Amino acid sequence: MAEVRSAEVTWSGDLASGSGTVDYVSSGAFARLPVTWAARTEAHNGKTSPEEFLAAAHASCYSMALSSGLAKAGTPPRQLKVTAKVTFDKTDAGWGVKSSELVVRGFVPGATPESFRAAADAAKDGCPISRALKGNVELSVDATLESA
Repeated sequence: MAEVRSAEVTWSGDLASGSGTVDYVSSGAFARLPVTWAARTEAHNGKTSPEEFLAAAHASCYSMALSSGLAKAGTPPRQLKVTAKVTFDKTDAGWGVKSSELVVRGFVPGATPESFRAAADAAKDGCPISRALKGNVELSVDATLESA
């Protein structure tokens, strides 16, 4: 059965000087987060952006996919620390998300650097958020296996 998630945003004003809030998400985990155009293209100044949400979605999805792959290989992780760095930039075609760079440090008993790297690459290609971005956004992963 499909699951549907939702978010509600209110925006007031024009793009450059206006502002908005993420008023509601279906989980209730957070609400009333301020968003502005400037938070996307300049310093965030305590406001969020769609790209920050995308980074959070990609990092959490990737960590789940990598954890699953490692467990299926017989080396479940003790801990994965994942950062996603999403780049939003202007080109001749206009503004857009250019890349999502994943950086993962894994504490994985029994894994080798080679097996960890293979699992990290597979998760980059296989997590649902990566699949949604593939072909539109440059995806990369920098994986480091720490001593377990």
